[in-house]
Amino acid sequence: MGGLVVVGVDGSESALVAVEEAAREARWRGASLRLVHAFIWARMKVPLGPPSYGPPEGGLRNMADRLAAEAVRRAAAAAPEVEVASVVVPGEPRTVLEAESQGAELVVVGSRGTGGFVGLLVGSTAVHLAAHGRCPVLVVREASRAAGPVLVGVDGSPASEAAVDFAFAEAALRGSGVLALHAWTSWRSSPSPAPRDPSMPGANSPGAAEPEEFLLAAALAGRRERYPGVPVEHRPVRGDTRKLLIEASAWARVLVVGARGRGGFTGLLLGSVSQAMLHHAHCPVAVVRAGGTGT
Repeated sequence: MGGLVVVGVDGSESALVAVEEAAREARWRGASLRLVHAFIWARMKVPLGPPSYGPPEGGLRNMADRLAAEAVRRAAAAAPEVEVASVVVPGEPRTVLEAESQGAELVVVGSRGTGGFVGLLVGSTAVHLAAHGRCPVLVVREASRAAGPVLVGVDGSPASEAAVDFAFAEAALRGSGVLALHAWTSWRSSPSPAPRDPSMPGANSPGAAEPEEFLLAAALAGRRERYPGVPVEHRPVRGDTRKLLIEASAWARVLVVGARGRGGFTGLLLGSVSQAMLHHAHCPVAVVRAGGTGT
């Protein structure tokens, strides 16, 4: 086996869909799968065993074991060949899963768990991990489509570079293409980077003199050579980044974004675009931090 994919388990339907997605990710990567249930009750000094007046299978600890067992069944059904381990770890979900991310190549979570407030589109655990995870984090709102490209948002930032690398690797694993989308407005345009080599996408096209096309071409340079079997479409578009990415996500298998882009405020770990994608994208969203592609 290769690396490790970690998935958070809490008994919610969102988490079980994430388990199935994580099992497929582990299969594609030749990795093992670790199902993690954060058992907060152990830290709250409450009785964990079955009550004296109830059935022997009752109690919080038995409930946690049943949640983990159901997650194992869902993972086995989605990818029977994957090696699966299940653990119940004392602690709060955000803290436990952030620690688990240090040894993983990918962490997968559902968009909302059992502790979420009604009306929220994405839960605090997913947002926290997207900002603080030590590896790429895949937030699953619904199962990925069987067809369509891996969509990646490009803005030329270091996190965007890492997102592009992850997107190409993910497309190669899934046997799909990459749609690289760079959106800009008239008040926020990019300096014109010099092309890295004359064969890169867009370098010799009629519109290659445009700064935004140069930025997108530079961001994709070298990936075609590393992933020759991955079809690539590069799309520079004038307009609002969040709106255009959300619209394009309607036919994507997965959307990949950097944790923070060029327009973010210093000190913020998660930018407005990545936050918006977590809440509104129509497919699973992978958030990648600069310096840690996990591939």
